[in-house]
Amino acid sequence: MTSFGRLGGFGGDLAAAGIFGQWVERHDIESLSDSKGAYALALRLDETIAIDLPRVAGDRLSPGWYVYVGSAWGSGGLRARLGRHFRPEKRPHWHVDRLTGRSPEMAALVVAAGRECDIAEELLRSHRCEIAAAGFGSSDCRRCESHLLAVRTP
Repeated sequence: MTSFGRLGGFGGDLAAAGIFGQWVERHDIESLSDSKGAYALALRLDETIAIDLPRVAGDRLSPGWYVYVGSAWGSGGLRARLGRHFRPEKRPHWHVDRLTGRSPEMAALVVAAGRECDIAEELLRSHRCEIAAAGFGSSDCRRCESHLLAVRTP
């Protein structure tokens, strides 16, 4: 597995926020078990991307690093969900599918038995992230304003 350091110390910020797990990249997916839990998917956008989704505030995302927090409690668990996210060609189903195919660099922090809302809350509390687009990835969540966060640059 990888220690994803290209986020400029962001991995350390996750640990400081009390979020621990295992960093994985595309080539690591098959080695994951089908355990259930949550993840923080870090992805880089190199160009402005238009957002045109119902119930999502904002019209575009600027170039930079983002973290999408999600969960995998269904069939296949974390290996299946992250395998989909890392697959470049797919029919969009989830909000984040519109970003993963356009990101040249991604890694995920796998948090076995974790909860996506807890991860989002801790990332916002760390002040290293901010809401990227209200409603993105959280249209069925009553707790979080968004599951897509923009990483603030130091």
